[in-house]
Parts: sequence; C-alpha cells; structure tokens
Amino acid sequence: MAASILPAPSLSRFKFLLLRSFMPRLRKPSLISLLANRSLISPSLKPCLTVATRSFSSFSSRDDLVMLGIETSCDDTAAAVVRSDGQILSQVVSSQADLLVKYGGVAPKMAEEAHALAIDKVVQQALDNAKLTEEKLSAVAVTIGPGLSLCLRVGVQKARRIAGKFRLPIVGVHHMEAHALVARLVNKKVQFPYLALLISGGHNLLILAHSLGHYVQLGTTIDDAIGEAYDKTARWLGLDIRKGGGPALEELALEGDPTSVKFSVPMRQHKDCNFSYAGLKTQVRLAIESRNLPTENVPISSASSDDRRSRADLAASFQRVAVLHLEERCQRAMEWALKIEPSIKYLVVSGGVASNRYVRSRLNDVAGRNGLELVCPPPRLCTDNGVMIAWTGIEHYLMGRFDPPPPPDEPEDFQYDLRPRWPLGEEYSEGRSVARSVKRARVHPSLTSIIQGSLTEQ
Repeated sequence: MAASILPAPSLSRFKFLLLRSFMPRLRKPSLISLLANRSLISPSLKPCLTVATRSFSSFSSRDDLVMLGIETSCDDTAAAVVRSDGQILSQVVSSQADLLVKYGGVAPKMAEEAHALAIDKVVQQALDNAKLTEEKLSAVAVTIGPGLSLCLRVGVQKARRIAGKFRLPIVGVHHMEAHALVARLVNKKVQFPYLALLISGGHNLLILAHSLGHYVQLGTTIDDAIGEAYDKTARWLGLDIRKGGGPALEELALEGDPTSVKFSVPMRQHKDCNFSYAGLKTQVRLAIESRNLPTENVPISSASSDDRRSRADLAASFQRVAVLHLEERCQRAMEWALKIEPSIKYLVVSGGVASNRYVRSRLNDVAGRNGLELVCPPPRLCTDNGVMIAWTGIEHYLMGRFDPPPPPDEPEDFQYDLRPRWPLGEEYSEGRSVARSVKRARVHPSLTSIIQGSLTEQ
C-alpha cells in the first residue's frame, strides 16, 4: 500500500495533527521546550516536539525562515531558495527545450531521465548561489502534484533525501496553488480574497482565492489548454520553438493581420467559465492545409515573403481568437466572483502564458472595466520555477502545515503518494460544465477539501 508522501514517522497521525494545530499559536521555542518537560506530554510526541522546537526557533523572527523549493512536475527541473521576508536568494532552472523540439512535446520517460540527470546539480547550484548549506535551511518544499508521475517522483525523492539527512520539515506543494500564490511574493498588496487565472501548457484554471488553502474553481480546461494550442500552432507554422512555442508565435503575430482568418471563438454557446482549445487547433490545422502552406518541410527562416506573410496572418488570427476566449471567460468569472466576494480588488494572472504581452494587455482591459487591478508576476516567475514552490511552502509552513522529516534511511523502492490529478478547489455550483468531454477524473480530493476538512476536525 502506498504511503503518504508526507507521513509522520513513529507517531500517530492524529497526535501529529493535534500538536500541529497548536503550532501557529506558538511563537517562542521556550514554550515548546516547557511543554516537552511537562509530564502530561506523551513520550510518543517527543519526535514531533523535537521538530517543532527546531522549526519554531526560526519564528523568533518570522522573516528568518529559509525554504528550499524543488519543482519537477513536467519539463523543467527547478530549484530556488527563498526567505520568508520575500527575498529570493537563488533561482535555478534546467530547461528541456531540446527534448521538446526532438519529440514534438513532452515525452514522460525522456523527461524523467532528464530530471534525474539534472536534479542534483540544479539543487546544489541553488544552494551555492544562495551561499547556504543544507544545515541553514528551515524546511524543504516540493511539488507533489498535479503533473506527470514519473517527473514528480524525481523531485520528491530528492526533497525527501535532503529532509531526511538534515532532519528538516517538509511541505508538499500543489503546483497550481503555487502559480496563484507567487504574485503575493512580488506584490505584497495582494491580499485574500482575489481572482486568479492560471494559464499554461497543461492548464487553464479560474479560481476565487478566499484564503490560503481555500479556493473555489470557477472554470477549468475541458480538453486542451491555451499553452498547448500555442505550442502546437507554432510547430505547424514551422517556427523555432527552442525558446517556447508561445513566444515564437507572439513574435510572428506582430507581423500579421489578426482579422485576416475568420476563426470561431470556442464555446460561446456554453454560459460557463470553462475553456476549450481543441476545436481552435483543428481550425488552425485546416486553415494551413487549405492554403497549401509547406510548413512541415520549410521552416519560417526559409519561407518566401508571401509565405511568411500568410503564416503571420494565421498566427495573428489564432492569437486574437485564443485570447478572446480568455477574455470572455474572465469577464463572466469576474461577475461571479464579485457576487460571491464583493471585496476582491485583484485579478492575478500567472502560468507560462501569462508572459505573453498581448495576453496581459487584453486582460488588463477586461480587469479595468470591472474595477479590478491586474497583477502578473514577472515572466521568470510565470513559467514553472522553484521560487513559487518555496514561497508556497513558506505560506503553509507559517500556518503550521508541514510534516516532520522522513527517515534518513528510506528504502529505494519506497512508494510515494504522488498526485498527478489533484484539483485545487471545489467546483462552483453555477459553473459546472455541460460539455461532455470535460475531464472529471479525480484521483485525490481537492487541496481545499483536505485543508478545510482538517480545520473542521481541529
């Protein structure tokens, strides 16, 4: 039977959660030490009290917490060291761009091997750049889902080896929550509640963030995400995608006429906030075929002037409609969110596609019309990175949501509770999709239901 990725070794889960529920209220290690010496404390709690004493020694100054974040959910191996005062001490990313070009997308087994080759070097470089050793860390945060199981496993194994060897608490992080929270690192005025649009190669997600760990899903991807549509269209147009299909397509689109090709906006008949890009991809492919563009054999660098103009028109027309779909969904989501939480002031847009300048410009207009301020992390924090994992780990750690160190001698065949399909929040009742293709499989309860359930128990 697979063990939890963050088990509490040598004491019952109930006792650990009971103790942990009091941790956010304790601010001085002396209080924990006093409790440890009291006869009313069971010996079985001693391991947890040891972790608590070490962990809460950093709370003598809450700004002194130092978190290592590790991210390997898909095709980038990333690590970073971040302080709880918001200072980014280091950030390292090893890209798999060459593999993406070679295989035409993410090949899970190849991606796993690339992560395994890069992980030790990336983590060590993050520590070296931060001028720290593992002994100076307060805890380790690592992505446990959603993502590709083979890739997640590499990061989790590395995180647990470090945490076990140096007796560090460990925080399991939800990848999409990390995208939603990183804006709070770079812009301290972003307070709960707020609306967040998360857009990447694998996800489109609209959530209302009530508080840390409490999210309502207003809309999600029912088939293909916008980032995947950008990448596939860029490949079909013969673009150089070594630096990403999205940036390459956005650059070419500047040369084109966005009204030259009449693509249909997806899902206008569905009055919800869900997203679909499979149909738009089909429209693009048919448009390329109807124009007899030799994109398969002729890269854009070798195209004639007329051929390049045709490709630019297709790129611009695709981008206009792809982003218009985002605008329409965001408009409805803002109306719903303001009805639920009239106090929201911000629309946070994060994920790889949030680096797109055209996307930002259009969504800034939509936010402004609804009285909201658009907040986007800088591009280096929009794509998958270790900073967002470390920061999310810090936010939860300061709430007492972490687990004690794993055993230092954990066996190689240890089975982890990875969460490749892991919803972030519960679905809004008015937003349930009637689209038959919507992905409903849920391997794990949502992060929100887990956290809110634990609070109820406490």
